[in-house]
Amino acid sequence: MNTLAIDVGGTKFSMAVFVDGRMAARESRATDREGGREWMLDQIAAIAAEWERTYHLEKCGIGFGGPVEYAKQRVARSTHVGGWLDFALPAWIERALQVPTLMDNDANVGALGEAAYGAGAGFDPLFYMTISTGIGGGLIAGGKIYRGADSYAGEIGHLTVRPGGRQCLCGAFGCLERSCSGLWLERDYGRSAKKLLQDSDFVTSYVVDLAIGLKSCIMLLNPARIVIGGGISKAGDALFEPLRAELRLQVTDWSKARIDVVPAALGDDSVLYGSLALAKEIPVQ
Repeated sequence: MNTLAIDVGGTKFSMAVFVDGRMAARESRATDREGGREWMLDQIAAIAAEWERTYHLEKCGIGFGGPVEYAKQRVARSTHVGGWLDFALPAWIERALQVPTLMDNDANVGALGEAAYGAGAGFDPLFYMTISTGIGGGLIAGGKIYRGADSYAGEIGHLTVRPGGRQCLCGAFGCLERSCSGLWLERDYGRSAKKLLQDSDFVTSYVVDLAIGLKSCIMLLNPARIVIGGGISKAGDALFEPLRAELRLQVTDWSKARIDVVPAALGDDSVLYGSLALAKEIPVQ
């Protein structure tokens, strides 16, 4: 089975072809925010057409960086790139490429990828959080994505960690995403997240808000493991050791809920592998 996997993010998008579960081709390009949706659709179509000459694409899975109405298979919106409001991306892919397609929020898909192929394998329930341009979360329970009543479960980035804090792109104030995502770190501090996370004093402060968000996850869901992906997770022990220490301070001794927080094993490819797993849910035609 040859599967096309697509990861639509705020700063870049990635695509891959999997042949019988093995990644055979991969492409990643920076997002042209000015070009918006139409630019990205043209890029996706061109890359897929080139691959079709070598691989007969049979299914497609998509992880989209923003809220997705899963039951309707429509993008709800993107707060980072214009033009996606209420857009039926899978239907467009099916018309353009003649390939049956299934889509979900990128954090849900990343969770699926890490649960099936990465650091979450064997851990159930699993909570996955991506910290990149924005912050998202996905919960795997019983081997399945938990989406909630309206496909909005897992949106940890929009928990309030600083009441009355700065305004987030979602319109609310004091969101975890507003405090800790890569987009806002660079805007607020004038340095990239990568450089900021090399400063131990900054990290000590940074992990406080991050731990507040994760404490809510731990106390509400009691996951067997939390996997963190996205660009910021690449800071490694410089981030994860202070984060675990801060969580132990915030999750007091009365709670025996486990604090098992690890980086994603699949790196930048968590969503691509999750798209492969998602596409397996498409019935064979």
